[in-house]
Amino acid sequence: MIDVLNLALPYFGLIFLGYAAARWRSIPDAGLAWMDFFVLYLALPALFYRILARTPFEELNNIPFIVATTLATFAAFVVSFAIALMIRRGHIAESGMAGLAGSYGNIGYMGPGLALSTLGNEAAAPVALIFCFDTLLLFTLVPLFMSFAGTEKRGLAASIVEILRRIVLHPLIIATALGVLSAAAAFEPPVALERLFVFLQSAAAPCALFALGLTVALRPIQKVPWEVPFAIVVKLIVHPLFVIVLLSLLGSFSPSWTSTAVLMAALPPALSVFVFARQYDTWVEQASGAVLLGTLVSVVTLTTVMWLVKNDLVPQLFR
Repeated sequence: MIDVLNLALPYFGLIFLGYAAARWRSIPDAGLAWMDFFVLYLALPALFYRILARTPFEELNNIPFIVATTLATFAAFVVSFAIALMIRRGHIAESGMAGLAGSYGNIGYMGPGLALSTLGNEAAAPVALIFCFDTLLLFTLVPLFMSFAGTEKRGLAASIVEILRRIVLHPLIIATALGVLSAAAAFEPPVALERLFVFLQSAAAPCALFALGLTVALRPIQKVPWEVPFAIVVKLIVHPLFVIVLLSLLGSFSPSWTSTAVLMAALPPALSVFVFARQYDTWVEQASGAVLLGTLVSVVTLTTVMWLVKNDLVPQLFR
């Protein structure tokens, strides 16, 4: 257990250092935009590119794994959405945001570093696949829900075009595609470029986690309606259970792939939930609360999942 705590606490420590720094010093958050840009457009793309480019291409062609993990994320979205829809008395826009909070974990900022540290390089391929297809699913669902709810000002056709544009031009999606192509072609970048990628990759997790703590601290919680705790429970507990069941039903996977998928599913709600909420001016305070409270609760739940993973105790059903 000490080994797990030694592994987990630095990650949570960086988040809380960012949170404490924002509370301690009153610094305008305008500069945070540059850190977000560095993380999203440079450091994390370099990380994802190197993960995929160094992964044998045949490992990336795992359709049953993609279907199982993406279906689990969709199921978590549906459950969170349905609960919020009942609480919010049919308010589609707010329920859609609650669905996102209950299904989209911090697979960009926390996921890669935590999974690779816990499971080693064997986690590289499943991490990349989960990130790519979960992002495609949820970055498509949310704008569509907002369009149906009338929150999105464009028409449906324009919304679909905008969705496609965001997906195609998303820096992490581009990095993922380039990484897959490099793996397929066995491309080796020049030494100088490879060293630049290593520098950027090394900065990804520390900067991302510190920025996450800063951002959460700068968005104080005003109120926590009932759908927020439900969404957190779905994200931290129900989502990993969905992954275990669906992976057991849809194929036979190595323990490292199953453990990686469960670990990624157990991550707290992503900062993207707040970004989407602010973009559509819907469920903004609740999204901030979901990210902050979800991160706090995950200190216990995620550490427990890491302990199960490190001790090979993640169940594989129907065997």
